Amino acid sequence: MAKKLVIPNNKDLDEIKNYCDGFILGIKNLCVNNNVTFNLDEIKEIVSKYSDKDIFVSLNKNMHAGDLEVLKETLINLESINIKGIFYYDISIVEYKKTLNLKNDLVWNQEHLTTNYNTCNYWYDFNVLYSCLSSEITLDEIKEISDNVKGKLMLPVFGYIPMYTSYRHVIKNYLDNFKLNSDSKIHYIKKEGYTYPIVDTKEGTTVYSSFILNSLSETLELKDDISYFIFNAFLIPNNILIEVLKLYDEVTSDNFNLLEEKINELINNLDKGFLYKETIYKVK
Repeated sequence: MAKKLVIPNNKDLDEIKNYCDGFILGIKNLCVNNNVTFNLDEIKEIVSKYSDKDIFVSLNKNMHAGDLEVLKETLINLESINIKGIFYYDISIVEYKKTLNLKNDLVWNQEHLTTNYNTCNYWYDFNVLYSCLSSEITLDEIKEISDNVKGKLMLPVFGYIPMYTSYRHVIKNYLDNFKLNSDSKIHYIKKEGYTYPIVDTKEGTTVYSSFILNSLSETLELKDDISYFIFNAFLIPNNILIEVLKLYDEVTSDNFNLLEEKINELINNLDKGFLYKETIYKVK
């Protein structure tokens, strides 16, 4: 049975602790796509306070040369903290795990690239226990991967989807170029009738999907194949997230249509993403 992990929207974890099995916490300066980040002392405190929860940390930034020494120190320090695992994007982390003989489990999390079981199995042979699947593959492809993968799988099932991340500061450069001022942490791009949240932080710019992914009914089919379902709380208030987590707990083959309607009443911007949309390449 799959467990539920939450990427929190703020540092108040008490509100949602009773409705999930754990958290994915971004490490300050070493992660992207996290609305709130934590330092090592905060991580240590959280692991101690929520000892019954599975705490993963996210080091999912594309590392640069200047990051490597801090990254190395962070990985070594994490060895003394009882975390469940580390999300990574940059393969320097796999190399550090090998050369430093680190024990913490790793989660392959290259977002748009985690699309097939052969590469999952490749990383498993390098002692990477988990793969976090792309949100851009179909339900049938997820099932195919789960039937053929060696390690354990994670899957985003609810929340806004990071579509694009750049090291460039797109918003800041735009504001500076046109001599505009803005104190907002979140901006929006409107294109062809859709609105996309965009965030520009120290680590770069991320554009999110115009919709909130909702895979409630699909979790029924995947609950025995996926180790962790991931809920991204970005732009979702805790009170709404808690209601969603409750409904995901209650879903059965008899009530999923009713519960889908209840989530639609809570949030009116839901979509199934790519779960039923095959990628078709056309030659012009």
